[in-house]
Amino acid sequence: MADTIVVGFDDSDGSRAALEHAVGLARRAGYSVTVVFCYEPPATRAGGALDQKDLLEQLGRELLKKAQEQVAGSDVTVEGELVDGRPVDGLIAAADEHDAAMIVVGHHGEGPLRGALLGATANKLLHLAERPVLVVPASEGSD
Repeated sequence: MADTIVVGFDDSDGSRAALEHAVGLARRAGYSVTVVFCYEPPATRAGGALDQKDLLEQLGRELLKKAQEQVAGSDVTVEGELVDGRPVDGLIAAADEHDAAMIVVGHHGEGPLRGALLGATANKLLHLAERPVLVVPASEGSD
């Protein structure tokens, strides 16, 4: 039985709201939470891609630490995970690896047409994931 909730996190208002919501759900269900930061360095020549990958991994570790701090004191087990890949692919892979009950992501506030045109992660997950996806809007009044 799935006892983990996977949450996409990039420290945006939407992802912070998604994390809070996921922790609340996990607390009620007795689940754990795996916070996932996905990154994909842009293609560059020579060693530039390696440098960018290192920088993105460092950023990811810092953001996962912020996520841990955000939910410190909750009675839910929260783990962090860096995934090298596009957010949609990385979140689906992490959810599959953990046999997650669901994937939770934040919504940055764009309208449905703009989100569809831009290929928003949440929109793609709703179409591609083979498990439930919960999209949490950013808090009212957030930047």
